[in-house]
Amino acid sequence: MSMNPAAAPSSAHEAVHAHPGAGTYVVIGVILTVITAIEVAVYYIPAMHPVLAPVLLSLSLLKFVLVVMFYMHLKFDSRLFSTVFVAPLILAVSVVIGLFIIFKVLPHYQAVSALVR
Repeated sequence: MSMNPAAAPSSAHEAVHAHPGAGTYVVIGVILTVITAIEVAVYYIPAMHPVLAPVLLSLSLLKFVLVVMFYMHLKFDSRLFSTVFVAPLILAVSVVIGLFIIFKVLPHYQAVSALVR
């Protein structure tokens, strides 16, 4: 089987950092559609309401990771770009979790501890 020289990578660098083809993007799009359908289904299942927020946040995180890795090409770029993107994201998530604990968890804990006294 002969290879078209015009289609071959012109250097070893391009061969290592080849981006996926259209088929990969279609597959990722289908996966994202399926995850979205699962999110909608979970919302309408009454038995899931007690764990609705964690399930939806987990599915949204999965979609976020797929979009960032493939459509933003971070999976194929330098680790430096991933670090510059992920480090502030971790900081932001930590702040949101901290605020949730301060304003949602601790007031209930203090109310319960006041009742016990």
